[in-house]
Amino acid sequence: MLDAATYTPRLKAVYKDNVRPVLKEEFGYKNDMMIPKLDKIVLNMGIGEAVKDSKKIKSAQADLSAIAGQKAVITKARNSIAGFRVREEMPLGVKVTLRGDRMYEFLDRLITIALPRVRDFRGVKGSSFDGRGNYAMGIKEHIVFPEINFDQIDEVWGMDVIICTTAKTDAEAKALLKALNMPFTS
Repeated sequence: MLDAATYTPRLKAVYKDNVRPVLKEEFGYKNDMMIPKLDKIVLNMGIGEAVKDSKKIKSAQADLSAIAGQKAVITKARNSIAGFRVREEMPLGVKVTLRGDRMYEFLDRLITIALPRVRDFRGVKGSSFDGRGNYAMGIKEHIVFPEINFDQIDEVWGMDVIICTTAKTDAEAKALLKALNMPFTS
């Protein structure tokens, strides 16, 4: 059994030992606090079929909670939209925000296990930054994560992964994620 007080996620140790010195040299930071780091990772599943069947939200919440390692929150509609048969406060999706050690553990599993299991995977788009150092990507099938038992799922959902960093520019954020072995195509 691991002692929680001494355990450090593998990717967090890589960041402290290898990535920080490389980024400090590459961008010429004068202060260690200027070096970009991961802030949070937000996972989101939009479940449009929940309008017809409310049990799908509970299933998606259980799956996302298993993937993230912490309880997912159900997101609800803000406004009513008659064309989509959506009423105000109707559950439409699930999300979870990861910080600290869980964030590093998830990113490590995403890069080393889940992404290589995606069919015809050639890397992730290097242009999906928002201009402020945050990276967003979509995964078409949530079953690529090893926490999901393929035999027990009733439906396959896509999910959004948003990686928020403290970097000021996209170049700094891309250098940070590249140093953490994110498989960019370009």
